[in-house]
Amino acid sequence: MYDYFKGLITDKRKTAKGVFITIEAAGIGYSLEITERDFFNIQIQEEGLQKIYTFLAHREDSMALYGFLNKETRDIFQILLSVSGVGAKMAIALLNEFDACDVISLVIEGDYKELTRAKGVGPKLAQKIILELKDKLIKTELPRTTAALSQTQAIDDTQAVLLSLGYEPKEIEDAINKILPTVNDNTNSEEVLRKVLTCLSA
Repeated sequence: MYDYFKGLITDKRKTAKGVFITIEAAGIGYSLEITERDFFNIQIQEEGLQKIYTFLAHREDSMALYGFLNKETRDIFQILLSVSGVGAKMAIALLNEFDACDVISLVIEGDYKELTRAKGVGPKLAQKIILELKDKLIKTELPRTTAALSQTQAIDDTQAVLLSLGYEPKEIEDAINKILPTVNDNTNSEEVLRKVLTCLSA
């Protein structure tokens, strides 16, 4: 329903229920729950508009807005919610501990033990997250238009992940072409993915 809000950050606060900001857009103040990582990077403003990507969680008895500084973090949050047993609080806990690229890398590598560093994530849930998300992230069918980029498995994996996050093939291709000259090892999936995500979020 909402893709992002662009407005003034008028308040930020930590409570027993979570970490929140208020963003004022078109004269309306919206309360959004955010990650602790974003909390430290967001400043209360008197002028200058900030773009916050959003997700509206709608349940039978409540609605809640979640905010993210980066589109890819919001998209990983949504993908985490697709895992049975992972609710918004658990997804936020994972993104408090790891950035979006780390979550993707840990899932692809199958490193469930590292995922258990997040508050409230036990070994069984960590394994379930990997089981349900790994194929979703790396087995997206690559379009023919990007076949020329399929030089390494790392590039294939990066394209598949970004397609699963909702990026368009052309913007993925452009971003990969842009960052490839700066990549030290184009067989390193984590390096390629991190640099492409940084490029797309710039």
